Amino acid sequence: MSETFRAIRVSRDEAKKQSVDIVEMSMDELMDGDVDVAVEATTVNYKDGLAITGRGPVVRRWPLIPGIDLAGTVLRSTHADWKEGDKVVLNGWGVGETHHGAFAGRARLNGDWLVPLPENFSAKDAMAIGTAGYTAMLSVMALEDAGLRPEAGPVVVTGASGGVGSVAVALLSKLGWTVIASTGRPAEAGWLRDLGASEIIDRAELSEPGKPLAKERWAGGVDAVGSHTLANVLAATRYGGVVTCCGLAQGMDLPASVAPFILRGVSLLGIDSVMAPKPRRMQAWKRLAEGLDPAKLRAIATDIDFDGIVDAAGKIIDGQIRGRVVVDMS
Repeated sequence: MSETFRAIRVSRDEAKKQSVDIVEMSMDELMDGDVDVAVEATTVNYKDGLAITGRGPVVRRWPLIPGIDLAGTVLRSTHADWKEGDKVVLNGWGVGETHHGAFAGRARLNGDWLVPLPENFSAKDAMAIGTAGYTAMLSVMALEDAGLRPEAGPVVVTGASGGVGSVAVALLSKLGWTVIASTGRPAEAGWLRDLGASEIIDRAELSEPGKPLAKERWAGGVDAVGSHTLANVLAATRYGGVVTCCGLAQGMDLPASVAPFILRGVSLLGIDSVMAPKPRRMQAWKRLAEGLDPAKLRAIATDIDFDGIVDAAGKIIDGQIRGRVVVDMS
């Protein structure tokens, strides 16, 4: 008898009404790939929340297993880079969007999409980081590559209580930056200070329509929110500053002017984590293994099991999740 495993499956009917079911699946029902992985841990990202709730156009193939991140052990491989027993991590590459994803006991993947699990991380550690933390590191690397250094002045992190934001706060503070954390959850101020934030500001300062140029407040920023928030971050960035953009929690629009770019020489850098080249991914995971304080990583994460995924998906969209959610699939 073929091995079966539990999976979350999203489907659509002819009227495009979405449904979510927990089903038993077999290996024969998985999509093409040259590496089979036993999923040991995954996570619930904002994008996963959109996929499960149907509140964003994430899923583009039906039916589909959502879940864009996983860590686990190779069961079978015909790929030259991987063998049975290897510990691997997967982030992005359209998994959970067009290819069956991580919310299942097994995954069949393209070996080119995988990177090795850092030796000092467990599968759950890696998922406490996940796409959100990996994106945060890509953002930090982009600031550095643009020549920005801690002595240039403070950096602002928007959506600081969320997955990208919380890891960005921890990473930047560890690297010596003065971090200003913007959040809509004032009750999390103590937690953010424990992660390394020097100052906490209410997101309301940035979330409404603002001026084309504002008083210079920071040398750079990591934005995971978009819309008016990103526009106001840019408007308050110092001359020659750099801001990275990696999210759209407030919206996909950017109601800004060219003033910060042509009058202050501000740079806006887009961060793509889904299709980032493998060497860049390897560099990011190496930096995460070296630069993320294990105690802060534990403080960022909340553990749930497989049965809690659907509930967590709704909560993350409603802004009720702090930091990262780690799913123990064992």
